[in-house]
Amino acid sequence: MKLLNYLRGTMPRPGLALSETVGLDLLACQPSLSGNWQAMLPDLSPIRAIFDEHLPRAADLAAGWDAGEVPTLPYFDLRQAQLLTPVILPSKIIAVGLNYRDHAAEQNKPLPPRPLLFAKASSCLQAPGLPIELPPELTKVDAEAELAVIIGKPGRAITREQAPAHIAGFTCMNDVSDREAQYTDKQFFRGKSIDTGGPCGPWLVTPDELPPLASGLAITCRWNDKLMQSSNTEQLIFPVDELISYISRNMTLLPGDIITTGTPGGVGVFRKPQVFLQPGDEVSITIEGIGTLSNPVRSRTG
Repeated sequence: MKLLNYLRGTMPRPGLALSETVGLDLLACQPSLSGNWQAMLPDLSPIRAIFDEHLPRAADLAAGWDAGEVPTLPYFDLRQAQLLTPVILPSKIIAVGLNYRDHAAEQNKPLPPRPLLFAKASSCLQAPGLPIELPPELTKVDAEAELAVIIGKPGRAITREQAPAHIAGFTCMNDVSDREAQYTDKQFFRGKSIDTGGPCGPWLVTPDELPPLASGLAITCRWNDKLMQSSNTEQLIFPVDELISYISRNMTLLPGDIITTGTPGGVGVFRKPQVFLQPGDEVSITIEGIGTLSNPVRSRTG
């Protein structure tokens, strides 16, 4: 399944993608649902039942809309919808540095002996299609394509064998980075938490639609028409189950928590000459089996 949030009027609503064009509003199907993915992720069986009930209609609905019919609830046209981040205000975003072999190689660094963790403020999250906003004083801002894991079931001291049962799904994330703050501060929090600097989406894909632990997926990042990053999640130094186990030794993972697993080689700061985002750019991250997350880059005026 593809789980999503979208904007209906001024309110976020949980939904499902039945196809590339057909969305399903979950609260219109079942008003007794909480409407908050953090509450629904621990047990997706009711959502699966709704998905299975409505999936057979998707092809006919899409054909009808292409012929001029107007979508009516509980269905909506994904092409016309403003998608939001798959999780809204998670309790924490845990990021992993230097977790791709090719990213370590481009820095001439040895592989780390254990995961390098840092936090991103949840206020950095940005919806698919909405802008990455750059204040004029930030001139060395980079983009990083990342596979993100969304936690479904809470847990602490989770073993690697138990880890898959705690995964709700996977999505794309852009770990936008203010390199000047990152290197000046000699730690990552400020430089990795700029407002709008955490684009995430377009939806959460449940593990049954992907290879185990989302391994072996092609991952790319394009700035405009230029391919900046091209790798595969098999390049991860610490795979998803090991990350969940390592992180949960120290902290309880909660439904909706995001673990963003690191970026491949090819980022702008390690190119010669260096390349940084500019207003007018468009950043598109694609992960095989998940989809594409695209965001324009704009100047912030306020």
